[in-house]
Amino acid sequence: MSDVTAQTTEGHHHPGAPTGESEPPPERPRRVFGDRIGSVEVLTAVLVLLVVFRGPVSGAISSPRLQTWTTVFVSVMVQAVPFLVFGVVLSAVIAVFVPPSFWAKALPRHPALAVPVASVAGVVLPGCECGSVPIAGSLIRRGVTPAAALAFLLAAPAINPIVLTATAVAFPNNPEMVVARGAASLVVAMVMGWLWLRLGKAEWIRLPRRHDEGLGKLTAFWAAVRHDVIHAGGFLVVGAMAAATINVVVPERWLLTLADNPVLSVLALAVLAVVLSICSEADAFVAASLSQFSLTSRLVFLVVGPMVDLKLISMQTGVFGRRFATRFSPATFMVAVLVAVGVGAVIL
Repeated sequence: MSDVTAQTTEGHHHPGAPTGESEPPPERPRRVFGDRIGSVEVLTAVLVLLVVFRGPVSGAISSPRLQTWTTVFVSVMVQAVPFLVFGVVLSAVIAVFVPPSFWAKALPRHPALAVPVASVAGVVLPGCECGSVPIAGSLIRRGVTPAAALAFLLAAPAINPIVLTATAVAFPNNPEMVVARGAASLVVAMVMGWLWLRLGKAEWIRLPRRHDEGLGKLTAFWAAVRHDVIHAGGFLVVGAMAAATINVVVPERWLLTLADNPVLSVLALAVLAVVLSICSEADAFVAASLSQFSLTSRLVFLVVGPMVDLKLISMQTGVFGRRFATRFSPATFMVAVLVAVGVGAVIL
């Protein structure tokens, strides 16, 4: 009996007999730079190279238009990246280490009162809209009324300290822009929450499922950071490129003609905010570069962007369902434009 046991321990068994242990896979040779180089590494390398070699790159480009494009692009990226990284890290900390049950206990039980409280609570989430969507889904799963969760979803990316500080840095000569952005965004979040209480239906929402259950907190933290950096950083690069292109390619007289028309300028920047899908920690720097437009038009850009853009519509469709996104996003767009214009007329 002991011989059989010894043979089993050494891995000698009948070919058809089951075994409790499988042979370990052969070790793969380690690469110098890790298993793979992903989009985060590529983005980081590009940004570092642009900052370090800004002078030589600008000197190598002979065309004044290309020099202007490079200057605008690099300026937007250098100003926005610190806020983006800081916001993503803090957002991941709150999303991972603060239990979702905390929000259910902190909100009033009456839905109408929970909406404004949830909207104001958005100030404690210093992150972009990429993080607010899954958190809002978690709140609904934990029993928070959908109206409050949706108000939090809209307010968090727009009124948190990182975004407001970035707005102040981007508009140093217009501090009223910070007040206008915070006030307009807060009003839109509360209005949409109350509208959901009045008109929303539970069957429009497909309750989300959490895919990070069972993961360690540190693993979930780094996964959240990597996910948000990939998405937000990529859209930031696209937004900076678009802002630089608009400043260079579009003739100045066209921009002035569009900017001189109050209605067209508002609609143009509202649609631009949806298309560019820039992270809320960085959109203020893009808005500041569109100096041809009025402050009210740029306020519309800053209010609409964190609440309705292409990546948010896609994320909301995946988390809450298509029936929800096709109703909630257009309504949010209209309310955001109207409120931003009204607040801009009063404050700016």
